[in-house]
Amino acid sequence: MRLLRIVPDNTRIKFVWFRRVSYPLSAAYSVLVIVLFLTVGLNFGIDFKGGTLIEMQSKAGAVDIAQIRHTANGLGFGEAEVQEFGTGGEVSMRFGMQPGGETAQQAVVVKARDAFASQYEFRRVETVGPRVSGELVQAGTLGVVLAIVGVLIYLWFRFEMPLAIGAIIGTLHDIVLTIGFFLITQLEFNLTSIAAILTIVGYSLNETVVVFDRTRELLRRYKTMPVAELLDLSVNSTLSRTAMTATTTFLSLLALVLFGGSAIEGFALVMLFGVVICTYSAMFISTPVLLYMDVRSAGAREEAQETARAKASAAKAKA
Repeated sequence: MRLLRIVPDNTRIKFVWFRRVSYPLSAAYSVLVIVLFLTVGLNFGIDFKGGTLIEMQSKAGAVDIAQIRHTANGLGFGEAEVQEFGTGGEVSMRFGMQPGGETAQQAVVVKARDAFASQYEFRRVETVGPRVSGELVQAGTLGVVLAIVGVLIYLWFRFEMPLAIGAIIGTLHDIVLTIGFFLITQLEFNLTSIAAILTIVGYSLNETVVVFDRTRELLRRYKTMPVAELLDLSVNSTLSRTAMTATTTFLSLLALVLFGGSAIEGFALVMLFGVVICTYSAMFISTPVLLYMDVRSAGAREEAQETARAKASAAKAKA
């Protein structure tokens, strides 16, 4: 049986040349992310802001958003955010954090049930108090920082300096662009979002390591080949594997977006964006960066170290 090939054999795409387009594009997007972060900001969920989230579904099917908003605002807990989602008469309401601790947050749920329970079925209720939200912010931030630092340390020891710098640039690029996705779409940023970002970091690292491992191998094999040509060969020789991995992951996440329900829709959307960005950065961002570094000398040093280690092992075995 003939194997399925998404990418034809002997593909020779000049990926390095496309840095003339990809670098300005990513730089412009990064500037936009910084501007939006300083002016608009992230749409933090109740995990970080505290408050009450209620999701309910109409028993009659039809939804009157204006009437729901009017009733919710009349409960006396400030202005509520009311949104319709899905196609089955589903509505979400968000109330800000109330003064008075956990008891005050529970009072929101009791009054909302009294007002809507006759016409709507309550599907989800989440209440986060001020103390819990503060702890979640600290724990979430610490988790992301430690994970990223751990990844960067791994890259530093995994590769020679030029390759490590290229991989770090690619990983940071993917994190920034993913944050930009949250800023542009105003998708709720909550604990699930942190899980999505950490997963994207892992996917980005995996994509970059595959290409850079092939780059190291080719550096030893082709000692006189121009670096640009060698980098193109690295990406082209791993392109079939990259395309297959990205396609299968993309289709799986697309199925989650379409049929996974509202609970994981946000996570799946961010991951969908992340798979595209990680694939793009491995080919058009982190690999062309090596063109500006002395990868040829780094490869020679690594080969010399491996030869020395092999000779030391052989001498030890003879002794």
